Amino acid sequence: MTDLLWPGDDRAGDVFTDAAVLTAMVRAEAAWLDALVGHGVAPAGARDDLTGLIGADDVPTVAAGAEAGGNPLIPLLKLLRSRLQGRNPAAAQWLHKGLTSQDVIDTGLVLCLRAAADRIRDDLAAQTAALVRLADGHRETPMPGRTLTQYAVPITFGLKAATWLTGTLDARDRLAAAAALPAQIGGAAGSLAAPVALAGSPIVVRDLIETAAATLGLPVRDPWHTARAPLTGFADALVTCTDAWGRIANDVLVGARPEIHELSEGTVAGRGGSSAMPNKQNPVLSILIRRAALAAPFLAATVHAGAAAAVDERPDGGWHVEWSTLRTLARRTVTAGSQTAELLAGLRVETARMTANLAAARPGIDAEQRSITPGAASGEPYPGATDRIIDAALARAAETPS
Repeated sequence: MTDLLWPGDDRAGDVFTDAAVLTAMVRAEAAWLDALVGHGVAPAGARDDLTGLIGADDVPTVAAGAEAGGNPLIPLLKLLRSRLQGRNPAAAQWLHKGLTSQDVIDTGLVLCLRAAADRIRDDLAAQTAALVRLADGHRETPMPGRTLTQYAVPITFGLKAATWLTGTLDARDRLAAAAALPAQIGGAAGSLAAPVALAGSPIVVRDLIETAAATLGLPVRDPWHTARAPLTGFADALVTCTDAWGRIANDVLVGARPEIHELSEGTVAGRGGSSAMPNKQNPVLSILIRRAALAAPFLAATVHAGAAAAVDERPDGGWHVEWSTLRTLARRTVTAGSQTAELLAGLRVETARMTANLAAARPGIDAEQRSITPGAASGEPYPGATDRIIDAALARAAETPS
């Protein structure tokens, strides 16, 4: 899967592709079928892991059939049953028993989102390592601090990098908390009526749900068909990531302006060129990261709008709008995470230019310091304070998110 109009989308690879969604839904069905057999609700002969029954070549067929029922699971089940009939008729009979479309689609979405979270988590770790090096290595690199686009007071680049690090750690922690997405098993109206009818006991049904969820590596939660906080929370965590990365990209874009030239992206052959101006070396990674940060909040808002539109025991459109929105938001966040990790790994810090710009900003940039300490020499306004801020960020980076 690639997106011609979202350069860099190929970085997301197989995350949340149509084929990945089909695979995730088949996994959900297989986990439930295995639980039914394991607890004696379905006969032993119905056991089947469904491996190999559905592949990427089936995407067009399922996609074409999805409109008739309003979701892709219905044509997927038709395909699965037709193929099971030849190898395991009992499995075909027991497939999907006690479930509803939303159970399988929601659980499939959760599995795809978890895969995205794994990729983002790896890139956040790489970003954190790079930012720790920058913050610690540039404790004494002086530069102008700027507020509201104007010179403010002298700072160090180490402090700026520590600020970037703090935002990245906020994203790491937010993602860690949101990524514990639960399985969805509720039956037709979220009442568990069909599973209880099959199993003959609510206690057995609870065991069935726990077994299926454990097979998928997911936590258990009571049915959340119309209580969408797990998904809105995950969408918000993705936006926290792109917010942090957008903030870094914005500083790089400003710092890379020729008249400032305090920062620059690492040079990669063929990157940053212009179709008409051979003199240009555009900061392409930063531009694309900023693009993702600008787009992400509106995608999360759509997920919230869907949650707010929930009605009855399954929403009429509010649920449906989540699917492609979450896919788009997840893939774009994975892409931006990879781009940010690369940006930070290759970032060039032009220390001489930072020092020169600070010198050019004097004496005005020292006004605050002199107003507090008349006659003070030019330099860092508050000796020691910056080191404490950097040390606190570095200590937090060494912690494992809960």
